[in-house]
Amino acid sequence: MTKESTSAARRGRRPGPNSTRQLVLDAARARFASDGFAGTTMRLVAADAGVDAAQVMQFFRSKDELFAAVMAIPASALERFDALYEGADEHLGERVVRAFITAWEGVAEESEPLMATLRGAFVNDQARDQLSGFIQSRLRAGTSERLGSDAMLRAGLATSLLVGLVVGRRVIGVPILVAAQTEELVRVLAPAIQKILVP
Repeated sequence: MTKESTSAARRGRRPGPNSTRQLVLDAARARFASDGFAGTTMRLVAADAGVDAAQVMQFFRSKDELFAAVMAIPASALERFDALYEGADEHLGERVVRAFITAWEGVAEESEPLMATLRGAFVNDQARDQLSGFIQSRLRAGTSERLGSDAMLRAGLATSLLVGLVVGRRVIGVPILVAAQTEELVRVLAPAIQKILVP
């Protein structure tokens, strides 16, 4: 093997800074979602990503900084929430419950950042600020005058109920809630959310 081909082979085996950074972000996202902020360490993330802890520290100076980078909510999740208020008001409660469960329990690219933020909000001020900021921005984006002057307050109350459902299912693990199917939850919750949201 020539010197040039050996050099090329080495370059092929070693990921560049951008791909290594993405490996770390992917590993951190999964680790924060499964273990929460307190249970995640830079060493665990490094091990999950298959890199040295020093490399993680080169990209992110602290666990807080890594957490902040992970919390970039994907555009698809934002679009899902933005689309809730499109359509007939008489089905709003059902759309909200279904979309909320899908966003928090659906594909990993959407649900893991949200779950990591939720778990982190219990122990970390930055996570709490990010989660409250995300929820508040979604309320502003979704509410409209046609739903009444206090639409944002009612949307906040509905969101609190739904966040409580996620906490019960995914954080505390209340058995009856964990066992419930999505359609069953929609059937029971949608009328209540509908009554709150639509005057």
